[in-house]
Amino acid sequence: MKLWLHKLLHWEYWPVNLVYFPSFIAWCWYALKFRSLSFYAYANPSIKNGGLYGDSKYEIYKLLPKGLYPYTLLINKDATVNFDLLLNEHSLSFPVIVKPDIGCRGVGVKKVFNNAELCAYQHEIKANFLIQEISEYPNELGLFYWRLPNQKQGKISGITLKKFLTVEGNGVHTLEELLRKNPRYELQLTKLKEHYDLKEIVPAGKQKCLVPFGNHNRGTEFTDGRIYITNKLEQTFDALLREIPGFYYGRLDIRYTSLADLEEGRNFSIIELNGAKSEPTHIYDPAHSFVYGQREIFKHQNIFQHIVKLNLSLSKTNQFNN
Repeated sequence: MKLWLHKLLHWEYWPVNLVYFPSFIAWCWYALKFRSLSFYAYANPSIKNGGLYGDSKYEIYKLLPKGLYPYTLLINKDATVNFDLLLNEHSLSFPVIVKPDIGCRGVGVKKVFNNAELCAYQHEIKANFLIQEISEYPNELGLFYWRLPNQKQGKISGITLKKFLTVEGNGVHTLEELLRKNPRYELQLTKLKEHYDLKEIVPAGKQKCLVPFGNHNRGTEFTDGRIYITNKLEQTFDALLREIPGFYYGRLDIRYTSLADLEEGRNFSIIELNGAKSEPTHIYDPAHSFVYGQREIFKHQNIFQHIVKLNLSLSKTNQFNN
């Protein structure tokens, strides 16, 4: 199948502006309803702009309990840095993950292997960015959480399992030939050429993970995992996320060992927490239709506006009392 046809027939590849245009209309109504163009900031008062835009990943990490996210360094875009020395001072070693401090949808996330690549990334991105240790946990998922401000208990409304871009060798075909067998992977060929010898022949039975992070834009396949939402899992993350002041709505990207451990709050790391811009990423399961995706988006937008309404009411009450 030609790649353009594959992208046309699979709505997960459609432009985000097209997918979210109906939501844009809804947000215009919310702005009128709440008489505010910045109503979204009340979804998560402790995060800049509620986490819709301009929010610093580094500042969000600081809201999380220590030890629950990978060791992370913030690098100023204009700083002159000896990266080898810096990583040594912080007991970090290559390879590491780099990503923009302010960004979304996985844009600009890369795995870098040496000082030269790190310097090139700083020059290329022209923005503050993060250097982050690679999580030792093998699996990744997205967990969507929300809580109404007038309630003590929140809900997990989405689980997205992530299958990294991984090929299995047969001892005959090159890496490029293996990638071309899967349109999702073939779309990534240009980017993969930067770091891999695509003429390599992978031994039979050997699996080779080429993109070790759950980025939808880099070939990771998303699968709807809501069947794994349990009362125990909700209780575990409810207790954790209630400790973050002013956080009510968003998605956590989590590395973990097993779902059983995750339920118990063991052996996991929060690699990212997103606020108002969060997507219920389980909608991108290839089995789901565009209509289904729109229903889920609007269901979450409705929850979002209820949280905003309650926080606005609380804000006005506090102003009156003061």
